[in-house]
Amino acid sequence: MLFENFRQTIIDTGDVQINLRCGGEGPPLLLLHGHPQTHVMWHLIAPLLAKDFTVVMPDLRGYGDSSKPKSAEDHSTYSKREMAKDHIAVMKELGFERFSVAGHDRGARCAYRLALDFPDAVDKLAVMDIIPTGETFRRTDKDFAMGYWHWFFLAQPFDFPERVIGQNPANFYFQGTRHLFHPEALAEYWRAIHKPGTIHAMCEDYRAAASIDSEIDEQDRGTRKIACPTLVLWGAKGSLPNWYDVLEVWREWADDVNGRGISCGHYLAEEAPEETYEELLRFLKNC
Repeated sequence: MLFENFRQTIIDTGDVQINLRCGGEGPPLLLLHGHPQTHVMWHLIAPLLAKDFTVVMPDLRGYGDSSKPKSAEDHSTYSKREMAKDHIAVMKELGFERFSVAGHDRGARCAYRLALDFPDAVDKLAVMDIIPTGETFRRTDKDFAMGYWHWFFLAQPFDFPERVIGQNPANFYFQGTRHLFHPEALAEYWRAIHKPGTIHAMCEDYRAAASIDSEIDEQDRGTRKIACPTLVLWGAKGSLPNWYDVLEVWREWADDVNGRGISCGHYLAEEAPEETYEELLRFLKNC
């Protein structure tokens, strides 16, 4: 059974309802998942982190059992700025005005936006297997477009990608990677993907990235940096290190940044949980 010692709850932020699991004792730590997963992606790491931290694992808006609000014409409903506001509200409701945050994939994009927009709330930031959204689009070339083609497919206007994926979601999601996941976790991802509105919400997430998220990043470029200590981890066997000097990119966005590649692909927390946990623990406990 996954998350045996964690409690599940739903918090109403006033705008959305956020489903989450919480457990452990110690300083608060917010864990944010990636696409097309849910908070369940942390099932191998969260019990270990809960020995030292109060671990909070929400489903992002649009994902899992959290709300899937109606999208705005400019896609701002699913911007990482709005997602960041969700988690400020969640943590305040749980009694935490200040906390550390670690995110993977889309969750990492929400996490660094939290650190930029709410610097007084974030003690430490860990981002996994991304560079900032604006940087990604500024640096797009043939290799990126071919390797991460789904970015451009999912961001196409409503409702083309929704109709294509909706015909057979199993033919789109997790192609070639299903063996990486625990059967219970994979079953949970499939359940969430098939919930009404989820595919549309995930497309809106990518439409926001290609529009308002990138615009917000461009506004911040060179005008402000992430103030808190920042850990950057990436899959050494994945695509990111082939395309970028990952740390060099992040040093343009954060003053105190370190990190390294983990011996795995994109799904660090599930492919290399022990190594990922050790890096997170070392970073979070280092005073």
